[in-house]
Amino acid sequence: MTSNSPVPSSNVPQSRDLPSDSPEIVLDLIEAFRRSKVMFAAVQLGVFDALQADSATAESLAARLECQPASMRTLLESCVTLGLLKQHNGSFSNTPSASKYLTSTSPQRMTGYITYSNNVMWHMWANLEDAIRTGHHRWKQTFGTDGPIFSSFFRTPEAMNEFLMGMHGFGMITSPVLVKAMDLSRFRCMCDLGGATGHWVIAACEQYPHLQGIVFDLPNALELAKSMTAQSSARDRLSVVGGDFFNDPLPPADLYALGRIVHDWSEDKIRKLLKRIFEALPEGGGLMIGEKIIHEDRSGPRWAMMQSLNMLVCTEGKERSASEYEQLLRKAGFSSIEVTTTSVPLDGILAIKGK
Repeated sequence: MTSNSPVPSSNVPQSRDLPSDSPEIVLDLIEAFRRSKVMFAAVQLGVFDALQADSATAESLAARLECQPASMRTLLESCVTLGLLKQHNGSFSNTPSASKYLTSTSPQRMTGYITYSNNVMWHMWANLEDAIRTGHHRWKQTFGTDGPIFSSFFRTPEAMNEFLMGMHGFGMITSPVLVKAMDLSRFRCMCDLGGATGHWVIAACEQYPHLQGIVFDLPNALELAKSMTAQSSARDRLSVVGGDFFNDPLPPADLYALGRIVHDWSEDKIRKLLKRIFEALPEGGGLMIGEKIIHEDRSGPRWAMMQSLNMLVCTEGKERSASEYEQLLRKAGFSSIEVTTTSVPLDGILAIKGK
């Protein structure tokens, strides 16, 4: 196993000459959930959408959004403090980041994932203690349903599409970085399993002009994938295929990709999936996994550690270290395994079938 970039031992911020018993970390964490909820509430109330066309005073915005003026002012001022809004001469306006990620018309929006975080994960994390006690997700306790985990809250195409567009926003941040960090020049056809909007295979095909790309996902996700791939400069080399990667035949390819998939499922299901992929690959073919990798000493990075708890609360899965991925992949039959770490919320693992 090799690594293309160094992994820091910890991402805990270093104190600025503070005593070792400083309360700063504790105080910051006491307040941390409040900062998240400010952003969630502002998105859900429509603040950033309302300010996208033009700036507005707290009073005019409160009237438009049917909120109490003084309360709206406090929310807007808090968003200024958090760097989400700007204030000038009594009027508020979006920052570039808010316009790009927090408005419902932006192609790079994360609003779907933010709404999911507010309406679903916020409530499920309130039961974290019971997830720790039982080692099991909290869907039944929180919402009275035991699954299927992902379909329970996507009863309409609109809800599914908005969530997928939220994940697309994440993908627009991570996928272009990852395909540039990993050498995929040896491959001719990449099939992204559970590819959603296709952001990873789109980024790969735009980076490698010879590469053909396939987005493989459940039938109810296909229309959005078709729409997104049609907007790519590589659209003539991209196709969309429907199916269930646990049960249906996999489209022929010499590179399969699993982006934010492995961490969702139990060990048994992952072993089954890896075996299916290995058997479908030609000799010399590869499997690319995109997840945030935990340091071997379990000291971080923070994103991966928090995501592992999120998997405990919401899914059957967990985040893993590079050696844990290597163990899974070697048991499935893969040989050469290469790990690429990045500064964005996604790292990459490339495993090759054969010597």
